[in-house]
Amino acid sequence: MTDLAKIPVTIVTGFLGAGKTTLIRHLLANPGGKRLAVLVNEFGTMGVDGEILRGCADENCPEEAILELANGCICCTVADEFIPTMEKLLAMDKKPDHILIETSGLALPKPLLKAFDWPAIRSRVTVDGVVAMADAETVSAGQFAPEQGRNGNEHDTPLSEVFGDQMACADLILLSKADLAGAEKLARAREVVAKALPRPVPMLPIADGVIEARILLGLEAAAEDDVEARPSHHDGQAAHEHDDFATIVIDLPERESAAPLLAAIEKLGREQRILRVKGHVAIAGKPMRLLVQAVGARVRSQFDKPWGAEPRASRLVVIAERHDLNAKTIRAALGG
Repeated sequence: MTDLAKIPVTIVTGFLGAGKTTLIRHLLANPGGKRLAVLVNEFGTMGVDGEILRGCADENCPEEAILELANGCICCTVADEFIPTMEKLLAMDKKPDHILIETSGLALPKPLLKAFDWPAIRSRVTVDGVVAMADAETVSAGQFAPEQGRNGNEHDTPLSEVFGDQMACADLILLSKADLAGAEKLARAREVVAKALPRPVPMLPIADGVIEARILLGLEAAAEDDVEARPSHHDGQAAHEHDDFATIVIDLPERESAAPLLAAIEKLGREQRILRVKGHVAIAGKPMRLLVQAVGARVRSQFDKPWGAEPRASRLVVIAERHDLNAKTIRAALGG
């Protein structure tokens, strides 16, 4: 790459829990010979994904090339946070060959895409492609379907609007967790996603974020020049708000066993319509942190790294639609 060449950027979008961080972890481990940089954004004050990705740092993507924007949605903080952070990546002594941007699960990709028209970065980067991830199992189950009114007419919900905008902006769609969905649900997910698309977009099924870097990094879409072909529910609005969604952070005591807590999270997701739970928990007698991640009632956990000198502080972030987020009920259910 010459000094005059634009650095390609891939925007990875998709709803909460679709597998964006898992995908980027795989790309960091299998970069196809490219030197990568990552910008990760989270909804809420507590960052988990950025820490997960920094654990993958190596010579292809050193820790200083993995930056995080927390406590805000990247599509709403373009001038104040996104542009300065991009300029920081572009000013690195060893410039990246490719930049990955992981948006918040509630972010709209189109406002971010428009930011690449800013003079400060337009001459230096190009959006190689927008990759949207859709959890095949939850999509096929109708989580993002519009609601049916009494008169038989459909109307969009906050979930369906965000999902639709993410899919409509994509150059490539990855149907994630295909192994959990199975053939029938995967086919149904394809149908649901296709209805949200304003134009034909390739769809590929993946499991555990595994896909070759050459498939994703090199779409050459120059998406910043094609913004109008990507319609949004929020076109024409002066600003985009996230008032429909909320988050709380739960501090927990050390647990004797992980099983009761994981069961409580599963029950919470099933009965209280919780969208996402993630964080770390201290288990008595275990020197490693328990990483907990849940999408609805589907809960996964693993010991990810030693606590070391870090305080054994258990914290979970919980995200839901605002009217479903009852802090008192959630704290009581999780023992926080």
